[in-house]
Amino acid sequence: MTTGIARRRVVTDVLNAEGSEPLTDEELTAFALAADPDVPVDDDAVSLWQLVEPGADGLLPEWYMPSPARGLRRLRGWRRWVVLLVIASFLLIEAYGLCSTYGRVVAA
Repeated sequence: MTTGIARRRVVTDVLNAEGSEPLTDEELTAFALAADPDVPVDDDAVSLWQLVEPGADGLLPEWYMPSPARGLRRLRGWRRWVVLLVIASFLLIEAYGLCSTYGRVVAA
């Protein structure tokens, strides 16, 4: 659908914008509302993930879902049994069709 208004594309180098000031929330909102969601993506478009984390092979970026902490010691003795008991109790609550989302166990 064409509105008859010619839109000018603005290209900004976001990685080398040292001298520019950060955008305010109002400016970002105005840009988002003015954008046309039906514009096709160019063939030479670069993914944001390639710009931010070159060489990352994961489906999600590291800042979104970091890997688990390394070097933590395994639980032993009574601590392991407490963790297993909590997990088993949640599984049992779900198996009986109950809901414990808000802290109280109620029929779902």
